[in-house]
Amino acid sequence: MTEKKERWGIAHIYSSTNNTIIHITDITGSETIARFSGGMITNQDRLKGDPFPAMKAAQKAAELAKMKKITSLHIKVRAPGGHKSKMPGKGAQAAIRALARAGFRLGRIEDVTPIPHDTTKKKGGRRGRRV
Repeated sequence: MTEKKERWGIAHIYSSTNNTIIHITDITGSETIARFSGGMITNQDRLKGDPFPAMKAAQKAAELAKMKKITSLHIKVRAPGGHKSKMPGKGAQAAIRALARAGFRLGRIEDVTPIPHDTTKKKGGRRGRRV
C-alpha cells in the first residue's frame, strides 16, 4: 500500500474592504507558490473586495498549489489593522470556504491582524477630515 506524502503550505489571506489577496507559500513562508487577488479577477474597482472575486482568486490559487503537490494548508487571515479596520473584509470567509472546497486538509486558521499596543496617529490632522 502506497502512502501519500503530505505537504503543508500556508495560505495568507489579506482582506480589506477594497481588495482580497490570497498568497500561498511553503511551510517556512519564504517561497511563493501562488498569489492572486480580487483585482486580478474583476475589472471593476468597486467589486474587488466582494466575496465572489475572492472565491475565484482562491480557486485559482488552489489549482496552482495542487499542481505543486500541496495537500494541506494552514490559514492566516489578516485585516488592515493599525488604526484602520481590525475586522477582515467580506472576501475572507469566501476565500477560506473556497480553499476548503478545493480539497485541502485545513490545519490552523488564525488571525494575524497587526494590533498596536500604542497606536499610531490617525491621518486627517488635528481637526479631522474636512468634507
